[in-house]
Amino acid sequence: MASVRACGRGAGRARGTRVVEGVEQLPPIRFELRAGAITAIPLAVAVGLFGVSFGVLSATSGGMGALPAVVMSVTTFAGSAQFAAASILAAGGQPIAAIAAALLLNARYIPIGISVARFLTGRPAQRFAKAQLVIDESWAIAARGDGHFEQGRLLGAGIVLWLAWVGGTIIGVIGGEALGDPAALGLDAAFPALFLALLVSQLHSRPAVGAALLGAAIAIALTPFTPPGVPIIAAAGAALIGLARR
Repeated sequence: MASVRACGRGAGRARGTRVVEGVEQLPPIRFELRAGAITAIPLAVAVGLFGVSFGVLSATSGGMGALPAVVMSVTTFAGSAQFAAASILAAGGQPIAAIAAALLLNARYIPIGISVARFLTGRPAQRFAKAQLVIDESWAIAARGDGHFEQGRLLGAGIVLWLAWVGGTIIGVIGGEALGDPAALGLDAAFPALFLALLVSQLHSRPAVGAALLGAAIAIALTPFTPPGVPIIAAAGAALIGLARR
């Protein structure tokens, strides 16, 4: 790969880099894509199961229906936002309420997007396409721990997770009647467990621990008094504090 980066960042050096005559040479994009994809496989199992649950909920509970559910998974690729929208529609809520809930939950990607934007290379259309693969899991896999992100790992992980999510949704909408109530799949505890696993992998420094504790405190304090989704967005502000200090 032609791209090179000056040395002096040893603590955050990507796995697979080589140092040649004082210059840090980044690993080939194929290496990073493969590494990201392999790392994402265990997470893809959980993501696929979440997709099945979303498909079942959408197709069997009077929600948005099978085809809209698949289209939403293909284009939106945001589990919590999609579940919020599907749940509101299944309960008889208005589409505008479902859209508002989805947008509110996806607002947490504002700090995530800010942190990774400068590492997504290419023309605007290419960067936009790559940004579609930025989710919590792919972001965590791509993080180097020093504020830098490996684009190849992010894309490799994102592709695997997108395929798992869309595939799970298709299975859910096709086999919805056979699979039954999504609550019976026992995935209500899997979401928190997955996010905790992602969080632990990021706690490499005192600022990171401080931001995590602050975010948790904000979310816990607001949960009894605010609508669903608001504590998540407010807690995301703790990440912006760490970003501002850079």
